[in-house]
Amino acid sequence: MTTTELPFPGLSGVPTTEDKLTGKDFTSDQEVRWCPGCGDYAVLKAVQSFLPDLGLRRENIVFVSGIGCSSRFPYYLETYGMHSIHGRAPAIATGIATSREDLSVWVVTGDGDALSIGGNHLIHAMRRNVNLKILLFNNRIYGLTKGQYSPTSEPGKVTKSTPAGSVDHPFNPVSLALGAEGTFVARTVDSDRKHLTSVLSAAAAHRGTALVEIYQNCPIFNDGAFDAIKQPDTKADAIIPLVQGEPIRFGVPQEDGKGSKGIVRSASGGVEVVQTADVAESDLLVHDAHADDPSTAFALSRLTDAGVLHQSPIGIFRQVQRPTYDDQAREQIVTASAGQGDQRQALASLISGGDTWTVV
Repeated sequence: MTTTELPFPGLSGVPTTEDKLTGKDFTSDQEVRWCPGCGDYAVLKAVQSFLPDLGLRRENIVFVSGIGCSSRFPYYLETYGMHSIHGRAPAIATGIATSREDLSVWVVTGDGDALSIGGNHLIHAMRRNVNLKILLFNNRIYGLTKGQYSPTSEPGKVTKSTPAGSVDHPFNPVSLALGAEGTFVARTVDSDRKHLTSVLSAAAAHRGTALVEIYQNCPIFNDGAFDAIKQPDTKADAIIPLVQGEPIRFGVPQEDGKGSKGIVRSASGGVEVVQTADVAESDLLVHDAHADDPSTAFALSRLTDAGVLHQSPIGIFRQVQRPTYDDQAREQIVTASAGQGDQRQALASLISGGDTWTVV
């Protein structure tokens, strides 16, 4: 075992393996039990093939999940894992990451698990910037419990729990993450293996909380929710690709090879879609995920429509550096332990020190 500098700075110092592992090494012997055609299969295969690139021992990787179809993930990976309780995976993962610096900690959750009962835990994990990688599978429905509307279902959604149509306004997970000032926020699609893998690589390299929303189709209870961004005849106009340092263009390519539409600053201070023929090249917004101020990233996230998803930005919205909760907590322990013997003695001193009262 070695502790070398990895190609992923976010995992520097974690024990590495001297043997080259493959995707098969990260595949467990458990039968994968998702419905035929579920987008979870594609994400699982991408993760299994991606994990060897981390260069880590399997014993130093842990996946924590909550409750839902996506939360079966830990069973299918030959790593450490925990199938925890509804909505609480970020809290449990925070404890693991804080107490075990030698582990690469991942959270797998769904739109219901993360944004309903688990919403509070999710936003505070991002606020604290714990060194976690959170994969949020968004199929815009409750799949495991057989088809109720979820916090990301569009208004008017007819389901078993909303027979007359949902009157709720849905969450935009990326907007929520940016509002919590997440230091790494991205969105990708289950069926785009190349893009999914590249975003996962960037998330793994990030030191701090990395939230990746993954659009994931549920063929049984919400089939076709993402057809606009997946069908060959519509995806060019539906996907707004975010590429660091490049002007934001999309739409069917014109003779010059550039997209027919683009993003510019709006008069109100946000962003808006325009025809590139109507504006100067210099007017197009150049994407900067590294900007410390999340305002522009938030404005881009609002381009996602809450209806049948006719358009949506895809890529890394924000990628900035900030001290992590777990690193700072460990530093405090070291400081408190200095000159006080071992950590147990230091802890006893902290508990019994300062103001005390005797209750009679």
